[in-house]
Amino acid sequence: MKLCHGPKESCGVFGVFGHDDASKLTYFGLYALQHRGQESAGIVTSTGKSIQEHKGMGLVHEVFNEPILNTLRGHIGIGHVRYSTTGSSIAKNAQPFVVSHAGKTLAIAHNGNLTNAKKLRGDLEKRGSIFQTTMDSEIIVHLLARNIQDGVEEAVVKAVSEIQGAYCCVLMTEDKLMAFRDPNGFRPMCLGALNGSYIVASETCALDLIDAQYIRDIDPGEILIIGQDGLRSIRPFAERRSTFCIFEFIYFARPDSNIFGQNVYTVRKRLGKKLAEEYPLEADFAMPFPDSGNYAAIGFCHGSGIPLEMGVIRNHYVGRTFIEPAQSMRDFGVKVKLNPVREILKRKRVVIVEDSIIRGTTSKMRIKTLREAGAREIHMVVSCPPHRYPCYYGIDFSTKGELIASQHTVEEVKNFIGLDSLCYLSLPGMLEATGLEKDGFCLACFNGKYPIPPEEGFSKLCLEY
Repeated sequence: MKLCHGPKESCGVFGVFGHDDASKLTYFGLYALQHRGQESAGIVTSTGKSIQEHKGMGLVHEVFNEPILNTLRGHIGIGHVRYSTTGSSIAKNAQPFVVSHAGKTLAIAHNGNLTNAKKLRGDLEKRGSIFQTTMDSEIIVHLLARNIQDGVEEAVVKAVSEIQGAYCCVLMTEDKLMAFRDPNGFRPMCLGALNGSYIVASETCALDLIDAQYIRDIDPGEILIIGQDGLRSIRPFAERRSTFCIFEFIYFARPDSNIFGQNVYTVRKRLGKKLAEEYPLEADFAMPFPDSGNYAAIGFCHGSGIPLEMGVIRNHYVGRTFIEPAQSMRDFGVKVKLNPVREILKRKRVVIVEDSIIRGTTSKMRIKTLREAGAREIHMVVSCPPHRYPCYYGIDFSTKGELIASQHTVEEVKNFIGLDSLCYLSLPGMLEATGLEKDGFCLACFNGKYPIPPEEGFSKLCLEY
């Protein structure tokens, strides 16, 4: 039984070039990015002549240990943590994906979703390609292999001209590390340096853990090549408007990361403060459900003057699986992770500050627990607008029916969850809180305006995989 109740990201990627401890740096980088994927982990390294790999199902510390890392020799490495949004949660879909073709070995790790995956896969199969997995990443590898005779760099240029959607990829050959990002820039990706070596990571928190210095973000549409002669970039796309995933700020990215030019912690506080401006409430205290709502709750309390309390306590030692309890132990998955502080909650008017409501079922169980603990009134404020449309770019709500706000009014959602009131942050308020250009985000999950329309049958494809 998994205890990951919120929406889930697809992956985190990490790469290093020019460091003798590439495998261990990659291990720690993946450790910092664990929040981006908790189903599988993998590392591939190169000595410049030979490539080694190890990957498996589970968290980073479950897949790797020191003896395993010692077998992953080399000064180049890439790593991946995965949560499946397309492709089944099975061992053969763990990344990085490694293939040998025409005398070249390629290893790739990918974060995102290709919106034209079904068409590309069908076209490749008609031309004789045989797929081993259901991953988008393997489609990219087949496209690379088709043009590898022109060199790896040219093969990447041709591959990105065919793929559409969201992708941040790290690609490794025996002697090079490459990183490329989709021209819309949906997902974050950054470049760092450490003692003469170069680091690529999904978020800056991975740089912090290994004491690497942040250099810059990898630009949307950029292909970055790192080799013995240093850094070089290819920019094959005409410049276009960025459509950063705003949900990275709201939920996915770690609060200590800087993404899209802003600090996540600071943005979440501003989201909470904006909530307090839009919805003045009277209450004894406000509280988050740890940990996702913590930072918006701080901002809400600063803005409203309502005291902040921790009305529930999180168990930080929850594993990924449990022995199933007796049927009489209701809502075990919620209770084992969060436990209410009854003395604080009893007879109080409480405001819950939440980052988002996706399906509503977890919120319903949590509110029920607070009622049973004695809370007199329970209000909820949410630091984004209602999610009414599916995401096709790497978040795991790919069908509209999964989203409670797509089928129900705010009043109906309030009643389903069991609240006294429910308030969502407005779209203009959310955009203002980011501190960035208002037209630079993908807002499709809120307004249904998709910057890259998905191919027909995309939702069905995700469910089948």
